[in-house]
Amino acid sequence: MVNLPPPDADARAHSERVAAAVRDEIRRCDGWISFARYMDLALYAPGLGYYAAGATKLGADGDFVTAPEMSPLFGAALAVQLRAILAATTRREVLELGAGTGRLAADVLMALSATGALPARYRILETSPDLRERQRATIARDAAPCAAIVDWVATMPKSVDGAVVANEVLDAIPAHVVSRRGDAFFEHGVGWDDALGRLRWVEQPAGASLAALGAQRFPPGVDYLSEINPAAVALVEDIGRRLAGGAALFIDYGFPAAEYYHPQRNDGTLMCHYRHRAHADPFLWPGLNDITAHVDFSAIADAGERAGLRVAGFAPQAPFLMGCGILDLLAAVGSPDSPVYMKAAAPVQKLLSPAEMGELFKVLALVRTEGIDWMGFALVDRSGRL
Repeated sequence: MVNLPPPDADARAHSERVAAAVRDEIRRCDGWISFARYMDLALYAPGLGYYAAGATKLGADGDFVTAPEMSPLFGAALAVQLRAILAATTRREVLELGAGTGRLAADVLMALSATGALPARYRILETSPDLRERQRATIARDAAPCAAIVDWVATMPKSVDGAVVANEVLDAIPAHVVSRRGDAFFEHGVGWDDALGRLRWVEQPAGASLAALGAQRFPPGVDYLSEINPAAVALVEDIGRRLAGGAALFIDYGFPAAEYYHPQRNDGTLMCHYRHRAHADPFLWPGLNDITAHVDFSAIADAGERAGLRVAGFAPQAPFLMGCGILDLLAAVGSPDSPVYMKAAAPVQKLLSPAEMGELFKVLALVRTEGIDWMGFALVDRSGRL
């Protein structure tokens, strides 16, 4: 176990309320809930879940830092690709899913504004009231000239003609945990240990649909455990059906199926984030940790194709950002020996380094409209690995 700083009394009390709510749900469900249901409660239960309560989640004072929080050049580079998508559409809309602190929205809007390419509308789909208010404040402070075109929606719009952006969204969609031993498939869910007064893993035979997906995806001939995420697949199919024109960009950490379900990756990819430390115990201090699973990009690409979209490109984050000109944007900051340049260069190095975010994070583009210039995939396109 990673050495984690203990929560203060208020945070611990909040976690106990979350655990009690999960325990009550387990008892209502005859002693067992799926891990996906637990993850949904721990992250999104109104007023209790990690993303639904008021504590700071993102940034230096939170539990993790996303790419937009690291450097405004991430959003500026992404805006280069978004500008090409918007130019090929009629309504020229942007829909961002799960906008975090609003940092990416603010940076993208200002970059698009600087090139005369503001969308007609920038919508943010955000379920967390706390994060919605943070997004409003960020945009009002850092993208005030663009604030009039931004609005918030609680449900998916009927249609989008433009660009859909999902940066670190799919990894936080509740996933099921499934294992195979011999020829039998099991779903690993959550129960309550009365003796210890805590949550615990409890398995039961997997339902037919999860067992079928496990048989399809898991490597043959070995006992295996991993995540399967029908909800993420369903979300992408839904986006695809609503995308009237343009394209959707999914940016997240993950792998194509052959790497995700590699025989040596036999314990899955579940990971928790607390105070900028990663650990693997999803039952530790529920409600205080982000819980994530890596993204199976092959399943996401298949979902888009079932909805009538086409894979426009798939690449690691580093070559995508470089294709969008992030190094030119960095060079424009100032002289390489100036303090302002050196300050800007350090986070860009993290965004691009294979040892940091450059290789683990991927960008998948699913497109409805032909004729878009995909500069983000000009250097590398690994669509063939999906």
